[in-house]
Amino acid sequence: MPTPVPPPASAPAEPSSPRNSDLVRAARRQPVSRTPVWFMRQAGRSLPEYRAVREGIPMLESCMRPDLITEITLQPVRRHGVDAAIFFSDIVVPLKAIGVDLDIVPGVGPVVAHPIREDKDLDQLVELTPEHVPYITEAVRQLAVELGPTPLIGFAGAPFTLASYLVEGGPSKNHEHTKALMHGDPELWDALCARLAQISGAFLRVQAAAGASAVQLFDSWVGALSKADYARYVQRHSAAALAAVADLDVPRIHFGVGTGELLRLMGDVGAEVVGVDYRVSLTDAVERLGPDHAVQGNLDPALLFAPWEALERRVREIVEEGRHAPGHIFNLGHGVLPNVDPDVLTRVTALVHEVSAR
Repeated sequence: MPTPVPPPASAPAEPSSPRNSDLVRAARRQPVSRTPVWFMRQAGRSLPEYRAVREGIPMLESCMRPDLITEITLQPVRRHGVDAAIFFSDIVVPLKAIGVDLDIVPGVGPVVAHPIREDKDLDQLVELTPEHVPYITEAVRQLAVELGPTPLIGFAGAPFTLASYLVEGGPSKNHEHTKALMHGDPELWDALCARLAQISGAFLRVQAAAGASAVQLFDSWVGALSKADYARYVQRHSAAALAAVADLDVPRIHFGVGTGELLRLMGDVGAEVVGVDYRVSLTDAVERLGPDHAVQGNLDPALLFAPWEALERRVREIVEEGRHAPGHIFNLGHGVLPNVDPDVLTRVTALVHEVSAR
């Protein structure tokens, strides 16, 4: 696996450039004026303005309309004053773009018409090119203009998580078909993940080339694996996806859920920042990752429902833990829950900025 390297000696950025923002500087393990903060799923169902603009529009359609993508991506930046926008999309969008027959079913998630279980099923997965996703390029370019000095984070799903949806046919708690295929037909598994690594990497590259200032690779379900299985069946494919943007001088963030035992291995795939979920303290994460990675996280999303005094105490603890990391981006340990009061996110953002000011 690729070994960590020092932060790149990038060309000097204009003071008002996203490349000189606290988020990008923290990702590169450089000094910041305050701890940058954004929230996974900050653009979405917790916001009344999001529900209003999405009314009557299917999820996948909203992810393919540059006007909607731009508006939805900007909404939490306007409301909360966060330090970055996360591109509004879904991890299955690139699969839909290349012709995979799937839909996002409300209350269920992605549902695949023809799950991948044998060699011939791989024919669904052609190489992704920018021509498949012109609406992504257009939306990113619009957002780069609208956001000005605020960085935009592009993202993609990691090969394992995409493979899980494709093999299971939809969301799964146990990943039984996925694990059975992984162990029972490792050649087919590798062929599947190699194609998905190309698709994920190309999707990240489209966003970075169009103006995203950082990218995040989500491996939402990889915490279902042991260290040995991750190292044998997954790690090199995630590395291939992240390598697709290695030459574009954008920080890369890698995040998974339930991945405390996998953090060191995830750190080895090539990202400058490793996301930490709420089950592991930032202190323990830094010890496992070493000095060559910044960390992102890791407030438990459920604590956004706690009394303010308890929430404030935990936010302060995380900011303090982050001071001892090589670089720290404040975030949740997973995504914003749909019933969260948006005003709480605004207060958390202001609190992080206040207590972390250098």
